[in-house]
Amino acid sequence: MGKITVETCEIEGLKVITPTVFGDERGYFMETYNYNDFKEAGIDLTFVQDNQSASKRGVLRGLHFQINHPQDKIVRVVSGEVFDVAVDLREGSATWGKWFGVRLSAENKKQFFIPKGFAHGFLVLSEYAEFAYKCADFYHADDEGGILWSDPEIGIDWPVPQGMELTISEKDQKWGGIKELKK
Repeated sequence: MGKITVETCEIEGLKVITPTVFGDERGYFMETYNYNDFKEAGIDLTFVQDNQSASKRGVLRGLHFQINHPQDKIVRVVSGEVFDVAVDLREGSATWGKWFGVRLSAENKKQFFIPKGFAHGFLVLSEYAEFAYKCADFYHADDEGGILWSDPEIGIDWPVPQGMELTISEKDQKWGGIKELKK
């Protein structure tokens, strides 16, 4: 492997990936994705769609998932810093309903692998952030699901600095709690 370092998380399947950065007085170079390295790390997928979003400080997006077309994702920050969160929704999982969060930034260059079966969201901590997603299935607008970002059953400890005003879409404010997903 060598070009990436992969850290496993408390929730099985989630992985934090740090690429090797080659830098000198001109700047830096890094591979953000190499099929062989990721396959060796246990991420043997075909990615079919790349997305990028931009958001200002205090924007909270999520918690989103697709119901019938779940997506494996690798996410990273191109500019700025976010607190990125995944919530385990895999049926039968010992960690169902548990969450894991990681700071992703242009500075630390970390990436976060989120397998299908997780809800995903993030909070922008910098003045501005550009966020890139690599997805293993296509987005289907009519297949969206979500969980309320502040659901006390999940208890995500969002690192909201004193005085930060959150900006949350109307849709994201209306999602139900995780209890509504239990069968």
